[in-house]
Amino acid sequence: MEKLEVSNVVQIVGHMCDVIIENEVYFCELDSAAGDGDFGMSIAKGFRELKNEWEELPKEDIGAFLKACGMIITEYCGGASGPIWGSAFRSAAKYSKGKTELNLKEVSDLFQSSVDGIQKRGGAKIGDKTLLDALIPAAESFKISVEEDDTFMIAANKSACKAVCGAEKTREMIASKGRASYLGERSLNFPDAGAVAIGVIFMEVIKKIKEEAE
Repeated sequence: MEKLEVSNVVQIVGHMCDVIIENEVYFCELDSAAGDGDFGMSIAKGFRELKNEWEELPKEDIGAFLKACGMIITEYCGGASGPIWGSAFRSAAKYSKGKTELNLKEVSDLFQSSVDGIQKRGGAKIGDKTLLDALIPAAESFKISVEEDDTFMIAANKSACKAVCGAEKTREMIASKGRASYLGERSLNFPDAGAVAIGVIFMEVIKKIKEEAE
């Protein structure tokens, strides 16, 4: 696979929905240590609605599809998840507007657009103990893969590993954004639920794609 076509992006987001719904309880358990304990439920609610409206989503180009996804996620994901995850999708949609395929460089740029969208929305940066501590390393990994001329699957695997490592590092951080910031040093030794979710999503989506290819 040298390029991602619309059908590939639709497949990836479909797998993403499944992974989030399958891990709803796990994500809530992670969030209960330093948050309200409802992160899994909040995000699963939005992605479950996305699956409910799946057949009606526009699939003529990548941007139109991601924009529609972003609007549903923004509306139906609870708490802070809606604006944050919705911003990621809408920014990716803006970048990919009118595109029917993406090469690795464009995939890298799309992920950076998502990072930019989240940062513009919430002002978080790496080290603040948020999902960006996993997403930024993942996006940076894609940039390196472009320079090294990796295949899509190799690039995706490397990116997933960076996301997981980034999530694990949040154990050593004191939260400065979101609900967990009220805990101060008590947020130490607990990973950020959003960051862990990014790592899980990356890893599990890749696993599902490999299984389908076999």
